Amino acid sequence: MAEIERLTITLPAAMAAAVKGAVAGGDYASNSEVIREALRDWAVKRALQRQEFASLKADIDRGMADLAEGRLTDFNADRIAERGKALSARSRSA
Repeated sequence: MAEIERLTITLPAAMAAAVKGAVAGGDYASNSEVIREALRDWAVKRALQRQEFASLKADIDRGMADLAEGRLTDFNADRIAERGKALSARSRSA
């Protein structure tokens, strides 16, 4: 079994009520189980964000290399804005 460490956390009343409600409703066996699942979900979301940032950095690096080599295209602000909106929407939904 993995090593266990006890932590004490403080939550806003609405969050605490949601945790207690999930346990009282039978969805989870304990408050700790609710928090563990929430932290697992958070870790997945964070990993996805890191992947997206790495991808964005790679795009920027390729763009900088293209600029240095003189490989340029006409600037299209609308295309860039649409791509940014799409990336932002994906990030918020993750």
